[in-house]
Formats: sequence, structure tokens, C-alpha cells
Amino acid sequence: MKELRDGYGRRLNYLRISVTDRCNYRCLYCMPSEGVKCLSHAEILRYEDIKFLCRVFRGLGVEKFRFTGGEPLVRRGLVSFMKELREEMPDVKMAMTTNASLLGSCARELAEARIDSLNVSLDTLDAEKFAKVTRVGSIDAVFEGISAAKAAGIKNIKLNAVLIRGFNDGEVPALLSFARREGLLLRLIEFMPLQESIWKKDAFIVGRDLLAALPEGAAWEKSGRCGGSDGPAEYYVNRKTGDKIGIIAAVSNHFCKSCNRLRVSAEGKLRTCLFNPQETPLKEVIRRRDERLLREVIVAAAAEKPRCWDVVNNGDIKMSGIGG
Repeated sequence: MKELRDGYGRRLNYLRISVTDRCNYRCLYCMPSEGVKCLSHAEILRYEDIKFLCRVFRGLGVEKFRFTGGEPLVRRGLVSFMKELREEMPDVKMAMTTNASLLGSCARELAEARIDSLNVSLDTLDAEKFAKVTRVGSIDAVFEGISAAKAAGIKNIKLNAVLIRGFNDGEVPALLSFARREGLLLRLIEFMPLQESIWKKDAFIVGRDLLAALPEGAAWEKSGRCGGSDGPAEYYVNRKTGDKIGIIAAVSNHFCKSCNRLRVSAEGKLRTCLFNPQETPLKEVIRRRDERLLREVIVAAAAEKPRCWDVVNNGDIKMSGIGG
């Protein structure tokens, strides 16, 4: 099996695939209040397209596929597709990032697909604040989804919270306590400057500064990769309490040197860096089922992956279309 590498020698073995640009939430930091224009059904990759894409990437040495959105579970048939993919690729790692609001009805099937990890996005435990930040969401549905996933036997569930000054910076102790009680791993994500109309500099918090400000902040020590070796988080352990926490410091401490990720949007565009607006369309080649040409296009695009992202030239990125 070949190894896919970029022009700087980084091995690219992790692919994030957005299966839809649609979401049942309208989160403040993800999309404007009027929402975004959604792709038509004909514009997005079909499941057979995605399976073909996965086969080609697997042949290039990709070992992990993460399914994202939008909210991936709003797309019908996703879990059945993941079961089929598992049967074809029993040794590949499969993961999903979800808001968990629809997880309750499909957690058992996800467990049957032997999903390796689940990231749940949850920025606050306060019902009113949750409704405000999501604009339409009910936090009870999220709690039910998490409970269903645990009951189904899904392991390695992470809780992802985007840090926003003045909104949830005082809630980290509560989120950590919730994660401990539920057997989840809390990860704090820096508010990233993606969409110019949404991101505000004064709302940005340096993740590790907040960690140091927690009660017993001095007791936090950098750990190994306790959350897995293929993600962007740096992990810390509290030597007094044993609590673990992850910090994804995409802004204050770029992890570009060790980046192993590529992204494919719902309409089949390959992006080698989240913050780089350059994309390579793959859909036409995928639908021709030209494996050799698709491999060549992917390898050529990967070779142009930038050394590091440039906040000045990142474009006006809409996370709902790319997948977080």
C-alpha cells in the first residue's frame, strides 16, 4: 500500500468527508442568522461516490475516515452506508463528528458498524445559552443522544467545546465535571477565524491560558497522546484529580508541522488545508470511476498542501460546507 505524502514529507493518512452541508442547527459561530444556501441533492456526492473515493484513498494509505457535515446524521442512509463501508474495510478507522441531537435513534446501529470514535459538539450545559448559540437546538436531545451512544457500547466519545469569551469561558469547570461523570474526554477548541462576518477578535481565548486559570491550574501537566495519535489536540492530565483534557490550539499554536489531514466537501472538492481556500474538484473524476486519474489528481493536490496556514489569506470559509 502506498503512502500519501505532501511536498514537505508529511504523511497524510486521515480524511474528513463532509456528507452534507445541511444542519438542523444554526450555530452563531458556524453560519449567519439567515443561514446558507444549501446544495441540491444532485450536487452532493452519492454514497456510491463516497465509497469509491474511500477505496482510492485507502489504496493511498489513508487509515481513518471521519464523517462530518453540516450535521452528518441529517442525511438519510448514512449509518447503513457506514455499515457497508465497515464490511468492505474492516481494518479502517471510522469516526463521526455530530451535534448528537439525532444520535438517540441510531446509536445502536452505529455501534453495530463498529464506529471507532465519536466527537460530540457541545459548547455549554446551560439550556438557555445552548438555545441561543444554536438558535434552534434543544440541549435535552443532546443529553439523550450521548446516553444512547454510551448504552449502545460506543467507546471513545469526546466532548468538543469551542471557547468563546463572554459566552462559555466560565463554564469549563462544569464541562469538565460533566465529562468526568459521563466518561467522556473534554476538548477545548480555540475560536477559529474562519468566516469574517462571524469571528470576532475580542471573543478569542488562548486555550492553554484558560487551562492555567482553572482551579488547581498549576496541577495540569502535558500528557502523551491519550486521546489518540491522529488528531490535533494536545492532552493534559491533572496530577491531583486525574482529570484529562484536550486543547486544540489551531490559532495560538499551529499544529501544521504534524498535520496529517485532508478534507473533502459534500460536493466533492478536496481541500488540503482548512484555512487555504484552494480546492480541487474531484466529483467529475469520481463519477467517471477513473481510479487511476483520481489517484493522480489526489497525489498532485496533496503535493501542494501548504507548509502552514495563513490567517490573512484564508478566505471567507463557511464551516457548514467544508466540515469541521
